[in-house]
Amino acid sequence: MYKMLTVEDKIRVPPSKFGLGPENAIKASLDERWEGTVDKNLGVVLSVVSIEGTGEGKILPGDGAIHYPVTFKVIVYQPEMYEVVKGQVIDITEFGVFVRMGPVDGMVHVSQLMDDFVSYDSKNSMFLGRDTKRILKEGDTVRARIISVSMGPERQYKIGLTTRQPGLGSLSWADRKVEKKEAPARKPEKKKGGK
Repeated sequence: MYKMLTVEDKIRVPPSKFGLGPENAIKASLDERWEGTVDKNLGVVLSVVSIEGTGEGKILPGDGAIHYPVTFKVIVYQPEMYEVVKGQVIDITEFGVFVRMGPVDGMVHVSQLMDDFVSYDSKNSMFLGRDTKRILKEGDTVRARIISVSMGPERQYKIGLTTRQPGLGSLSWADRKVEKKEAPARKPEKKKGGK
């Protein structure tokens, strides 16, 4: 889910940015420090939108930079458990499918692809359902549910997805109706006793 959050931090503005003026130098330093980072509490920081307030800058001994306390707004993407997302299949491997959903990628493990026996076709780089004949290949658009989220430091994250639930999976699957096999007719039971 995309959100706009207010963050407080101390930012280091190096001497090379002094010529930009205080406001622009702080904004440039915030952009370098925050944009594209992954934070356990914030999520994936996409952009620094605005500076809300700046405190008095300080020069620390042995460092020619100015350190400012600053309050600013950021746009973030926070993947939330059980959220339904839409994305594109960007890679298929023997163990699952990688899906790009906006600014992040998630993975659907082979066991979470569909309620069917699934086989991997390495020659054509796709998965095939045995009974449903459903195919999943690179470039397909899928609807998936987030089932696990792990956010770590230094741009590291893991997002687990499933497409096994009703209404999820490749959008092309919704166009195809699954043919159900009819159960064989039951023979009437014979009564004992002859009457």
